Amino acid sequence: MEAAHPPVSGATLSVDSPERMQELGRRLAKILRPGDLVMLTGELGAGKTTLTRGLGEGLGVRGAVTSPTFVIARVHPSLTGGPALVHVDAYRLGGGLDEMEDLDLDVSLPESVVVVEWGDGKVEELTDDRLHVLIHRVTGDTDDDRRTVVLRGIGGRWAGEDLELLRPPARREQP
Repeated sequence: MEAAHPPVSGATLSVDSPERMQELGRRLAKILRPGDLVMLTGELGAGKTTLTRGLGEGLGVRGAVTSPTFVIARVHPSLTGGPALVHVDAYRLGGGLDEMEDLDLDVSLPESVVVVEWGDGKVEELTDDRLHVLIHRVTGDTDDDRRTVVLRGIGGRWAGEDLELLRPPARREQP
């Protein structure tokens, strides 16, 4: 599907800790608006839920953002008058959009920010506009927290967004 809708904006960022991943989520929340679909892709433990936790903080939503693996989807209403956060874990869902329709994401999408973990091949048909976030981590038996985060804005909604602005400010070296 992305071949028919190539990315119109993008950025590649380095993240070196879970705290920085959550911080990236807070920065990303500042540019999200009702109707945005965010697809998160990454291995188990890559940081998808940690990023979403930061999104929830940045959006000012109610409730702790935790992995919705066993409930499939959680809705976090706004405490600030902004959009709700709908957090979906599509890992255990086998089918494409047919199985996702039971979640009524098409109804939630216009007034919410919808974040779907493991959504590749399952939710692209909800909208032509989406932000695809790919999180790559060091694999194997390691406690290395470094991640490479690739952001790809797809569709007209993302044409005017400079995703490079999500890069954290340079850290000052202490003398």
